[in-house]
Amino acid sequence: MDETPLLNLELPGIRRLRSGKVREVFDLGDRLLLVATDRISAFDCVMPNGIPRKGEVLTQMSHFWFDLTESWLPNHRLARATDPLPAALAPWTTTLARRSMIVRKAAPLPIECVVRGYLAGSGWKEYRASQTVCGQRLPAGLAECGELPEPIFTPATKAESGHDENIPFATAAAMIGADLAETVRQASLKLYQVARDHARARGILIADTKFEFGLFEGRLILIDEVLTPDSSRFWPADQWRPGRGQPSFDKQFVRDHLESLDWDKTPPAPALPADVVARTQAKYLEAFERLTGRPLGDA
Repeated sequence: MDETPLLNLELPGIRRLRSGKVREVFDLGDRLLLVATDRISAFDCVMPNGIPRKGEVLTQMSHFWFDLTESWLPNHRLARATDPLPAALAPWTTTLARRSMIVRKAAPLPIECVVRGYLAGSGWKEYRASQTVCGQRLPAGLAECGELPEPIFTPATKAESGHDENIPFATAAAMIGADLAETVRQASLKLYQVARDHARARGILIADTKFEFGLFEGRLILIDEVLTPDSSRFWPADQWRPGRGQPSFDKQFVRDHLESLDWDKTPPAPALPADVVARTQAKYLEAFERLTGRPLGDA
């Protein structure tokens, strides 16, 4: 298995629509090609070296969740993980295999659909200051990384650069309409609860996660990646201790390393040492194997 990370991608003759911190999006006419690279970002900066096979983890894990939920929640996927790529992409089959997805051209909603089951990150900061999260009043006495009485839907704006900003539900309703906002809230909460129960049985707590929805031919569908270590906060259940930060299955080693450096968190970012890359890759692979029940090589 090639362990050289894919950091940049060119598909001559295929129009690139946009390039994100991790994903490249190409136009296939009536469809889109999403390609997850092995790039990794922290503190809104993309690292100069990546995490080998990270893009495969993100894509194959999204396939797993789409398989698990598409019977009741439609999504943008047009081809499954085992389907061959279109003939036009044949020259790049080796590069694209396992890290690409053919999807519908949906119109994305202008909000991020965040569900929190535990009090962490920006939610914990707001709670300490005002006993609220996105304006929702919570009980007193909750601990950092403690489980909430019930999961809450906390939408956010989509930032072109920098961090997304949490917004009250009323603001989301004003942006997309009250009926649609309520529909995505209920879909997000159900999706989180299904995934939470599945993950908990496999030793992982999903502290919070971010979904994206879009409209396709007037129908609401789930789009983008779903329930990956890049869009979710995964914690090992056997190490969970409320009242402190938790070990996680994502960029923890990267963030911890960068925090130890004399770096002002502005580009250019420093290269990651080999041991940080290896430990981070191991966490992504472990999360995939625990959640899906199979090694990545068998996906």
